[in-house]
Amino acid sequence: MPAKKTTTTSKPKKSAKPASRAPASARGARSDRSAQFRAVFGAIRGMLETLAPQLSVMIDKPGHYYLNTVSPSWRGKPLYFASVQIKKNYVSYHLFPVYMNPKLLESVSPALKKRMQGKACFNFAEPDMMLFTELAVLTTAGFREYDRKGLL
Repeated sequence: MPAKKTTTTSKPKKSAKPASRAPASARGARSDRSAQFRAVFGAIRGMLETLAPQLSVMIDKPGHYYLNTVSPSWRGKPLYFASVQIKKNYVSYHLFPVYMNPKLLESVSPALKKRMQGKACFNFAEPDMMLFTELAVLTTAGFREYDRKGLL
């Protein structure tokens, strides 16, 4: 039986829509938020940099800073200490000593606890120097806890 011959007619392709741009007011708000995120990141990164000489910097990129212990203290590998990262809607700060020892959170203010997401993560959308000062005290306490346990 002979093969059936099919003809295809191609329809003209539609031109792609131009990408819609956000209104100028939204772009301005986005850049304001981006500036706030960079300020939050800079403040927390600066706090972590004071501990960096005793720790190992694993990631140091714009928008992401990550510290581990130097010694192979957990199953023959360095242990995670803390990191700060700019996300889409906030800046996240993870402090692992708090996860390992929740008693470190006993003296934390309700305002800082309100910023917690999970057991060891704090989220910020704008700078708050009072909370950052409290966070620095908590971070130092976590560092001392690691040192006391011989994890550094």
